[in-house]
Amino acid sequence: MTEDEVLAEFRAAGALLEGHFILSSGLRSSRYLQCARVLMNPARAARLASALAFTLPDKIKIRLGAVVSPAMGGVIVGHEMGRALGLDAMFVERPTGTFELRRGFALAPGTKVLLVEDVVTTGLSSREAIAAVEATGAEVIAAAALVDRSNGTVDLGVPFFPLIQLDVPAYAADALPPELAAIPAIKPGSRAAA
Repeated sequence: MTEDEVLAEFRAAGALLEGHFILSSGLRSSRYLQCARVLMNPARAARLASALAFTLPDKIKIRLGAVVSPAMGGVIVGHEMGRALGLDAMFVERPTGTFELRRGFALAPGTKVLLVEDVVTTGLSSREAIAAVEATGAEVIAAAALVDRSNGTVDLGVPFFPLIQLDVPAYAADALPPELAAIPAIKPGSRAAA
């Protein structure tokens, strides 16, 4: 899929939002991609995940043993990536503030894992999820996301394959441009702001 085709999927789902948004990182932005809306349609989710799976080099795909994603935002895209790659998909969650595998999910030591997110901005959730996976003895060998909001600047410590890179400025709450400061902020994501 081209970037325009991917953004068309977001627009068709009403998932490309304009306004003043508080991101999970605590940063502020004038645009927000509500991945839950774009992924709520199973056919659309499958198309996007298949396109994302296609971006992975074969030398990585053949080594993978599982897909892991952070809850909540990564659960659907992680599941669809598992389907596209023919792998089990599981997720980590934060019942006490730190990511961990629960619900009977387990990774054998040495399992090669693909970490999958919906959107990556600062990479904090991804890095925390990678640490949780590696605490099991498994190895994250690559990460993937529908959207890279860092515009290619994020470092996850492993090769990173986004479906699209979106260059949308993000600002600290105390450094907002006047046009953004004039709009009430909303928090559309799944995690409390940092």
